[in-house]
Amino acid sequence: MVELLGSRGLAAQRPSRPYSHPAVRFQASSSDEIGSGVSQRIVILGGGPAGYEAALVAEELGAAVTIVADEGLGGSSVLWDCVPSKALIVASEAMDWVRTADELGVHIEGLDGVDRTVVDFRKVGNGVLELGANQSRDIERRVLAGRVDLVRGRGRISGPHEVTATRDDGTEVVLPADYVLIATGSSARVLPFFEPDGVRVLVSQQAYGLPEVPEHLIVVGSGATGAEFAHAFRRFGAEVTLVSSRDLILPTEDPDAAAVIENVFERRGMRILRNSRAVSCERGGDGEVVVGLKGGGEVVGSHVLFTVGQVPTVDGIGLETCGIEPGRGGGIEVDGIGRTSARWVYAAGDVLGGVMLASMAAMQGRTAMWHALGEAVQPIRRDAIVATIFTDPEVATVGMSPEEAIAAGYPVETARLDFRSNPRAKMIHGTDGFVKVHAMVGSGTVVGGVVVSARASDLIQPLAVAVQNRLSVSQLAQTMTVYPSMAGSVAECARMLMVRLDPARR
Repeated sequence: MVELLGSRGLAAQRPSRPYSHPAVRFQASSSDEIGSGVSQRIVILGGGPAGYEAALVAEELGAAVTIVADEGLGGSSVLWDCVPSKALIVASEAMDWVRTADELGVHIEGLDGVDRTVVDFRKVGNGVLELGANQSRDIERRVLAGRVDLVRGRGRISGPHEVTATRDDGTEVVLPADYVLIATGSSARVLPFFEPDGVRVLVSQQAYGLPEVPEHLIVVGSGATGAEFAHAFRRFGAEVTLVSSRDLILPTEDPDAAAVIENVFERRGMRILRNSRAVSCERGGDGEVVVGLKGGGEVVGSHVLFTVGQVPTVDGIGLETCGIEPGRGGGIEVDGIGRTSARWVYAAGDVLGGVMLASMAAMQGRTAMWHALGEAVQPIRRDAIVATIFTDPEVATVGMSPEEAIAAGYPVETARLDFRSNPRAKMIHGTDGFVKVHAMVGSGTVVGGVVVSARASDLIQPLAVAVQNRLSVSQLAQTMTVYPSMAGSVAECARMLMVRLDPARR
């Protein structure tokens, strides 16, 4: 079971790569007779969302399941990434609540002096890691309540229908398997010109171990992870410079959404270096780091955080034993239900490369097990993926963009409604952002949408339901909403589009 270690200095323990979680350990099954006596034997390499969700499905269907994992269940998503990073963002937003209190008529003496020095970042770091550990413990209780065994260590495919797991103590156990699921996840990309030291030069897993809020944090990489950490540390009071290699941050997102986030970031005092590519990183004197830019410029700060992507974890897991070769992007290639070229081996989650989302990984893991164990299953619909970037405002998307829809042969119409006239948005000082709804011309079927707002991760849900179930924009528009609410703007935007798509009005 997952056990919290002593609370002293949890986040301050800066792990070397590979990063072992300072707040978590779990006990594993000790028997070498793991998974015996049952016709369908499933071995899962990795205990993240893809792995543990697959285990739950396989156990429900009567299989004997063994998970081989070297961290607590939930994996990096729960212990390092999704859960702690979003908890960090919530903690940083408390600073904004304090700053806006006076505008709302709540007068607290001494608020004028609120800056980064009031933040006990050791406590923040410990708290978010403990939250991740707590969630991992809850997952493990749920998984181990069924017929699932757990081996703490690293596994590799060692032969046909066979996995060898090397436990942390060096002993090995051979696990026969009717089917294997590879769910080994990914790790932070480290480029040749920098080496994380956990002190001044960081990757995201090491950010929680800082003893205090940095004076000046340079964030290299302006995708989802970079934007989220830049947002959090700016809210904590750090000077932040965001280095973006593109014209616009969040390059894979809706351009209008990215423009809103850029505007908010710069209003809050963040410096954004556009079309700038980091090519070097050096520790200078007086506790400085110097990041060199392509073209000869440089940025000097107290710390640098590199968020330059994730690399699928495929080394040392025995792919060559079963004839599987990683694809061009380094991930494992699978068909629509998760099968690799070796039909008894499935793969799910970040190890595939491409879309790296915890929710996507969980669905891929479940789908793989349903198929392996004989259940009727459909390929995952990649035109209905929902995702959120947890900046403030948040950026949530679902389904296809207009460009993707047109490329697929679907002519679409889009409506946009800004939140500046929404009464609930005014109450919470959250008027930045908008709703977009994309629907097919003719049928009015909702094919995608974007929400940029506070709690967009919740507001996207009605659009996600519409996309998944192929509802029409009229059905979305004619659904009653609460007043006052942010969700009212989703329905109002749908009504705008419904009128626009009416042939009698075109």
